[in-house]
Amino acid sequence: MDFDPALLRAFVAVKDAGGFTRAAQRLNLTQSAISHQIRRLEEQVGRQLLYRTTRALTLTEDGEEFLQYAQKILDTLDTMARRFRPSPISGVVRFGVLENFLGDRLPTLLCQFGRAFPSVRLDVSVGMNLDLMPMIKAGELDLAVVMTAPADKEGTPLRRTQFVWVAAETFDVPADASLPFAFFPSPCINRQVGIGSLEGKDVPWHVVFTSQSQQGIRAAILAGLAITVLARDDVEPGMKIVDGQYGLPSLSKVDFTLIWSAGGKTPAAVEFGRMIEQMARGKLPRAS
Repeated sequence: MDFDPALLRAFVAVKDAGGFTRAAQRLNLTQSAISHQIRRLEEQVGRQLLYRTTRALTLTEDGEEFLQYAQKILDTLDTMARRFRPSPISGVVRFGVLENFLGDRLPTLLCQFGRAFPSVRLDVSVGMNLDLMPMIKAGELDLAVVMTAPADKEGTPLRRTQFVWVAAETFDVPADASLPFAFFPSPCINRQVGIGSLEGKDVPWHVVFTSQSQQGIRAAILAGLAITVLARDDVEPGMKIVDGQYGLPSLSKVDFTLIWSAGGKTPAAVEFGRMIEQMARGKLPRAS
């Protein structure tokens, strides 16, 4: 049999309030309406659930057992209602992110946000710093995660990482030979940090490979063509860190930073930005 949740709520309210009058007040109903609902419930169950006298109201043994089931059903319905309550937030969020920031956590982020705000459409661009920064300035993105120097005050720092010089495990050059480098096109923070660290150093070098693709740079490194600058977390099997070798100096650290366009802080984008910050700090649960 199917039980009307309104009848279950009336029954629980009578028990919690200790009487029909106070239960009616709690549910904003008349006393006669509450009495009618309890009578309908007992008729449906086929058993007496309450002992009623002029002075007291108590549960029967069947009523005690029925109360446990009724409370579980109502708790489940309330939880389901909260979970699937329509969100007042809608619209489009245009988000840009570096490939090496979220990695395999991007599906989790999208899943969590989609569940919480089903009326919001996400437009995600995965790219490089040199692409995302101009898109933010042009208002083509609402928010983005980019790499910035720790001294840069723009945006919200999410996570700090270390830049390192990287080459193939088999890479080597003759002593005093010019070092071949692979870089992203300018402006690129990897390139800026790498070349900036060489200023004033007696290290001969030249650029042998340029690519706008991170996969292109990785291919050049793994092929043994050149040295490049990567975040330490991006060093892959087949690569080695060569800081201190060939006269290469240590490199600076860099921040993954959440930045916004001038008009990007819409209600939907703000909620998405909050989830990005939670994920960066390990506070967003993984989707099951």
